[in-house]
Amino acid sequence: MTRAAARQTESIPRSELVAEAYDRLRDWIITGRLAPGAPIIETDTAALLGVQRSHLRLALQRLRHTGFVVTTRIGTYSRTRVAPLTLDDVVELFTVLGAVEGLAARAAARLPAGERTALVRSLRKINKELLRLARQTPSDYNRTNDLDVTFHRTYVEAAAGPRVLALHEAVKPQADRYERFYTNVLMDQLEISVREHESIIAAIESGDPDESQHAVEVNWRNAADRFARAVAATGELGSIP
Repeated sequence: MTRAAARQTESIPRSELVAEAYDRLRDWIITGRLAPGAPIIETDTAALLGVQRSHLRLALQRLRHTGFVVTTRIGTYSRTRVAPLTLDDVVELFTVLGAVEGLAARAAARLPAGERTALVRSLRKINKELLRLARQTPSDYNRTNDLDVTFHRTYVEAAAGPRVLALHEAVKPQADRYERFYTNVLMDQLEISVREHESIIAAIESGDPDESQHAVEVNWRNAADRFARAVAATGELGSIP
């Protein structure tokens, strides 16, 4: 960092600098700007972010806790890199996500009738567009990812309590990495996912908490199987033998 840049950051609270570094690095990892397995060189990365290495280290500590980076020791040295995308990890992530979102769907089914009707209308609109994309050639992978994220976020944000929202915020961005890297080989499975979404919508519309939770868990359990097959077929990303 230059002296001028250092002076400029002195007036910014440390917590804000760390939070900004964390947010930007997480965004780069989720979007693939920092590829799975890519090394994170502290000096270069701190300069790129315009923060001190002490700020970066705190941001990296948070990223380790949330599963976005991993650190390994080589003798007296440590090496930090972007977390790889692996078969075991995708199964665990999607299973956890199903449990978390299942609680949100359960709450959504208990919303007052008017709120539930509006929610169902929104979900159906999103799912209809997903079905259109599933039948479109060539496929629009980015739009598909965005819509799928929006579908799930819609019922989570409509009904989940603060603890469920916090858990979802911690886990969902990690799952988004797999969707961005592997959805392109799963487009022929998209209509299956759309049908599973319809089961979620129908259960919420009927006001059945048990069935709503079950439908979401089934969707994510099946998604775990689909993505596990994709990872197995095309290979893990960023793993070091």
